[in-house]
Amino acid sequence: MGARERTNSQDSVSEELRDWMAHLPGVSPDIEAARQRVAKLARLLERALAKIAARHDLTMGDWEALSFLQRSGSPCERSPKELAAELGVTSGTMSVRIERLTQAGLVEPGVARPDGRSRPVRLTERGRRRWRAATAERTKAEHALWRGALSAEELGQLNPLLAKLLSHLEERFGAAPRHGALRSGDG
Repeated sequence: MGARERTNSQDSVSEELRDWMAHLPGVSPDIEAARQRVAKLARLLERALAKIAARHDLTMGDWEALSFLQRSGSPCERSPKELAAELGVTSGTMSVRIERLTQAGLVEPGVARPDGRSRPVRLTERGRRRWRAATAERTKAEHALWRGALSAEELGQLNPLLAKLLSHLEERFGAAPRHGALRSGDG
C-alpha cells in the first residue's frame, strides 16, 4: 500500500508493526508504535526543513548557526567556541561552517576582543535577510503540514502529552541536544 492510498489512521508504522512485534517478544506494541512514530516524524520534519534550507542555499547547520546568531541579540555575534557549543559540533566543523558562511557574505568577523580570546563572528545584513526568508518559508510550511493533519484542538492535546513524555525522558537522561548534535555530515 503506497502513502497516497493510506487512510488517515493507517501509516507506515501501522503497516509494519505486526511484523516487528513477531521479532520483539515482550515489547509493548503501543510503546513500540509510539517510539517508531516519534522517530519517523522527527526524520520527516528534518527532511522538510533540509529542503527549505537548500532552497535558500543553506545546510541545516548553516541555518542553525544563523538562527543562533539572530537570537543572540544585537550585535548578533558570538565566538566560534560559543557557536560550536550551542550547535553541538567540533571546533573543526565550526571553522569550516564559519568559512562557508563568510564566503557567502552571511557572517563577518566581529571586533577583536581586548582579552585576546577568539574573534567573534557577526551576522551580516545579508545573513539576516537569508535567515528571515528561510524562516518565513519554514513557518508557512510547518503550519501547512501540522494543520493539514491536526486540528487546533488536536494540536492542543498533543503538545501537553509530548511535553510530559519529554520531561520524563529529560529527567532520566538529561537534556536532549538543542540542535543537530547527533546528526553529522553537513559540516
